[in-house]
Order: sequence, then structure tokens, then C-alpha cells
Amino acid sequence: MQKQGTVIRWDATRAFGFIRSPDTSADVFFHVRDYRGSAAPREGLAVVYEEIHVGGKGPRAMAVQPIAQQGAAPQPRPSAKSAPQRARHEPAQRAPKPRTQRHRRPADASGPPTPAGPALVLMLGWVALLAWGFWAGQLPWWVLGAALALNLLTFLVYAIDKSAAQNGQWRTKESHLHLLGLAGGWPGAWFAQQWLRHKSRKVEFRTVYWATVVLHCAALGAWVGGWLR
Repeated sequence: MQKQGTVIRWDATRAFGFIRSPDTSADVFFHVRDYRGSAAPREGLAVVYEEIHVGGKGPRAMAVQPIAQQGAAPQPRPSAKSAPQRARHEPAQRAPKPRTQRHRRPADASGPPTPAGPALVLMLGWVALLAWGFWAGQLPWWVLGAALALNLLTFLVYAIDKSAAQNGQWRTKESHLHLLGLAGGWPGAWFAQQWLRHKSRKVEFRTVYWATVVLHCAALGAWVGGWLR
């Protein structure tokens, strides 16, 4: 489906950028190999593109073309006789040099950032619940090491997915990220969202994320309290 949008970020070093369109809630990724313009992309450029979705990755733009060039009529090629005569009267035109732009992080307008206060208080309660389970003999001590390893793994998976998003590579499915949080890696996921600025402002993802936090804490509390046995 063809859509219109504006280039809000272009990284000339890595040869990729993002397009913002009123028809798509998330910013659309595109690579230089999918760009059809005569000059280099730049921030603020109005374009048309074909939007696709691959697996669990975000939207991607194909056949990106500046609106100013869309539908332009092809210029007739000069004949062999007229070319030398025209060259004597017209100065040679130099190819325009691509303008270098300062790269800035695109603003994500899909929702407000997650507040730190409630999350930290919930983490303290989670740690206290684990400590109570160890002290009361309801949880084996190896659970402490497993919880630490799971949170480190979750943070690492978020970092890998962040790098894949920046380089246009295959992404980790959001369902896999939610499963890690539901298993007990939600504190590591929260720190990854805040420190790496990844998945921190997408409303749909955050809604499911907090649902997994509530389910995990409720299940842990029921186990420690002896209600699940």
C-alpha cells in the first residue's frame, strides 16, 4: 500500500533512516537500497513509499521516492547532431552534492515515558517477596541465582533487538520479550527500556508488558503464600 510521509531521521554513516506518516502509528524504517531518489535522503524530505511488515518486525518502507520526482516526465535525449552545438552554448552542470545533516534522535510521540517511581517501588516489593519466600522456606535458594541470570538475559535480548532495529536486521518477536518478563525478567526489561530507550514509548507494548508484571507478581505471591499448593 502506497503512503506519504516525511523523513525525520537519516543516518548517512549507516545508510538508513525513518519516515513518519500520519497513516502509520510507528515510524517507518527504510534503507538506502530502497531509496529511489536522485539525491541523498535528508531530514524533512517529503516522500512516497510502499509499506510492508515482515514477521514481528516494525513497518518498513520500500521503493521510497521523493514526492517532487514522482510522476516527472522523462526528458528527451538529445540527438547526436544537436548535442555538440548545445554544449558550446550551455555551461556544464555539476551534480548537486548531498547536504550533510546533523543526526538527531527521532521523537516518539506514541506515548509518555514510563515513570520510574512506581516501577522501583514494585521492584522493592518483588525483592521483599522473594526474601520472604527464602526465609520461610517456600522457595529454594537456587531461585535467587536463576532470577539474576534471567534478568541479565532479558537485558541482553533487549540490547540485541535494539541493535537489530538500528541496522535493519531481523528483530526479536515482542511475544518472546513478554515471555521473558512473565517468567521473572521484567525488572531487567524495565532497565533496558529506560537505559537503552527501547520499547519505552510504544503504548501497545507497554500495556502488555505491565500485564505480565502483574501476572508474575500475583503468581509469585500466591506461591509464597501457599495458595498454589
